[in-house]
Amino acid sequence: MEVILSAPRGFCAGVVRAIEVVEICLERYGAPVYVKHQIVHNPYVVTELERKGAITVESVEEIPTGSMVVFSAHGSAPEDFEQAKNRNLRVIDAVCPLVTRVHNEAKKYHRAGKKVLLVGHKGHQEVIGTMGQVEMTLIGDDSVSDLPDWDADTEVAVLTQTTLSVGDTAESITAITDRFPEALVRNDICYATTNRQSAVMEMAVLVDLVLVIGAVNSSNCNRLREVAEAQGVSSYLINGPEEIEPAWLDGVEKVGITSGASTPEVLVKSVIQALEPDKVTLLSGVEEDVSFTLPKELR
Repeated sequence: MEVILSAPRGFCAGVVRAIEVVEICLERYGAPVYVKHQIVHNPYVVTELERKGAITVESVEEIPTGSMVVFSAHGSAPEDFEQAKNRNLRVIDAVCPLVTRVHNEAKKYHRAGKKVLLVGHKGHQEVIGTMGQVEMTLIGDDSVSDLPDWDADTEVAVLTQTTLSVGDTAESITAITDRFPEALVRNDICYATTNRQSAVMEMAVLVDLVLVIGAVNSSNCNRLREVAEAQGVSSYLINGPEEIEPAWLDGVEKVGITSGASTPEVLVKSVIQALEPDKVTLLSGVEEDVSFTLPKELR
């Protein structure tokens, strides 16, 4: 069996920054450091940080008054900051700067009098945080038939969740601009999502099976599996080697492996080790040199 590794894969700059924020807070201020929502969507990462003294919660109300809290990379709604202020919490915001950019766009276009449409997945933490910024309408990337019944000449601004399928989002935007021809479109899918999906498309045509390493609640991991599957290749999303079904490997000579932007490389290595391949081939891909500065409180 040959394993073919996709590139780029794994951590993006926003994830690296978010994890570093929690680690610095633990080192500098000591445990416990509360984290509102999983800092990134990967159980291995969350468990490792909790082992060091982080405590993950889903609401600000769970955090004891006066504590330190890190808000997750996915972004938080303004009411979370207000609740934190009322509880005298010290907040370090680890939101990805590319998500902050979407928040700022939403506020800018809302102030300009445009109606804001957000293409994204209902219930995802990033979408919850973005929709809390201003009044906007959510359009699922698979439910464009539910477009608002506004006049065609309505001033509309279209934003997107950063971790969507590039192909599906393009179809959604086409449907929106067909209804609102003058819509201002900001395609906010991030560089890491785009690069990983492009790499998987190239890899999928070379293999008999694709394994995407990552968490089931990770949007970008799910999109990678869908992109691979759309190339006609059996594709599975797994957290680690313990989730591999032996039947998947029957008759398989080449296994393609990639990982989502919140997946540590140690999990990729563990899957390769479990497969015991005769050969490992690394595909060439886009070189990523993006990095983000830490929040001002930690510089």
